[in-house]
Amino acid sequence: MNSLPLIIDLDGTLIHTDMLHESAIRTFRDKPAEVLRIPFLLARGKAVLKRRLAQHGEFDAASLPYNMALLDWLHQQRSDGRKLILCTASDQSIANAIAEHLGVFDEVMASDGVVNLAGKNKAAALVERFGQAGYDYAGNSQADLPVWRSARRAVVVNAPADLAKRAADCCEVERSFAAPGAGFTAWRRVLRVHQWLKNLLLFVPLFAAHEFPNPAHWLPLVLAFVAFSLCASSVYIANDLLDLESDRQHPRKRHRPFASGQVPAWQGVLCAPLLLLASAGVAWQVGGAFFSWLAGYFLVTCAYSWFLKRLMLVDCLALAMLYTLRIVAGAAALAMPLSFWLLAFSVFLFLSLAFVKRYAELQVQILNGKKKAHGRGYLTTDAPLIQMLGISSGYAALVVLALYLNSETVLMLYRSPEFVWGAVPVMLFWVSWMWMQAHRGNMHDDPLVYAVKDKASLFAGACFAMVLAAGSAEWPW
Repeated sequence: MNSLPLIIDLDGTLIHTDMLHESAIRTFRDKPAEVLRIPFLLARGKAVLKRRLAQHGEFDAASLPYNMALLDWLHQQRSDGRKLILCTASDQSIANAIAEHLGVFDEVMASDGVVNLAGKNKAAALVERFGQAGYDYAGNSQADLPVWRSARRAVVVNAPADLAKRAADCCEVERSFAAPGAGFTAWRRVLRVHQWLKNLLLFVPLFAAHEFPNPAHWLPLVLAFVAFSLCASSVYIANDLLDLESDRQHPRKRHRPFASGQVPAWQGVLCAPLLLLASAGVAWQVGGAFFSWLAGYFLVTCAYSWFLKRLMLVDCLALAMLYTLRIVAGAAALAMPLSFWLLAFSVFLFLSLAFVKRYAELQVQILNGKKKAHGRGYLTTDAPLIQMLGISSGYAALVVLALYLNSETVLMLYRSPEFVWGAVPVMLFWVSWMWMQAHRGNMHDDPLVYAVKDKASLFAGACFAMVLAAGSAEWPW
């Protein structure tokens, strides 16, 4: 039995996140006006700021990304009779909630609204309580060095190699826990590079107008694609940061880099505006009305992330609008007029896909025994109605397509328009197939991203392209 108490830090040690950062993000989401007071509160001291931010909203201690390797070791230490104390610079109310949930700590020491219990303040408090070298300490950052200098032994958690070496210079290292990697794969998931496939919709007006052989159109569209991708990634980051609690209660989304703590939230806060500025710079090079449409896309996406996604039905309409805006922006990049038929078809089709996305999420909640989708305006009992609305929207898109194929525009664009009618059964199959996959619980991603990976969808896309190619050719009979 080890007679000395083991003191455990919270932020970055026991949990793979920082509660001050999360409190600030939650305040920005729920009470954005309060963010303007942060500089004034900080001028009165970090402890004051932490107390104020902690009062702005509750958090779910059960869903936090805990360091399970460390936590398992702590349970073992407690079973061996060792006294465990949670000592953190986070506010007392936050520390108490976490300690109560875990049930492994004998005592809690935390910032009290007056003293920020970090660095030298933490070291002084522990020495006053236990004496010099009268405790062992588990920490993760450079701010913990003064604490380790006063400790008997160090437990180094999630620390880089140079910090681990400096901790060893302060005292004997009892145990080390490696930091989770946040390399290329993690950042690819942060940026959601696979979602950039949706920005290929920018090229739809080019193909719909049969202007794709014209090389002058490709450069502005490539720049538009880059601008939209950077803008989308910045919004995805913001959305993930604002949706931390909801993602952590989702069986798959809880593994996202920010929700799991694989990538620190503060890095996302810095990265999002930089990506947005880069996007604006590229968009400015495209010229024309494209910049305005990209700005409109950004504003609608922000509105969706902030509050529209919590409004029943409005969220799906917003998603359909965001898909359609890509097509509109592609036409703006080329200074090309948009067809009424293309817009009508797009709105109905993308509304159907938005309902697919929401229906698939409700299916997951049903399987997990939930009655309500967290962070959304739906009950799980709404799933059948969402399915009906989505299928109806998809078939409405097919009606628009059929009416378009009977218009004079088709006669002007296609030399053999009778072949183009083959697009209707192909699209009828694909819309029905997507809903069948959602109904069977196979839709684990954004519908368009799923379609790119799905063999049946790819085959349907190839058939659609062949039908249009056959309609564009002039046949001898």
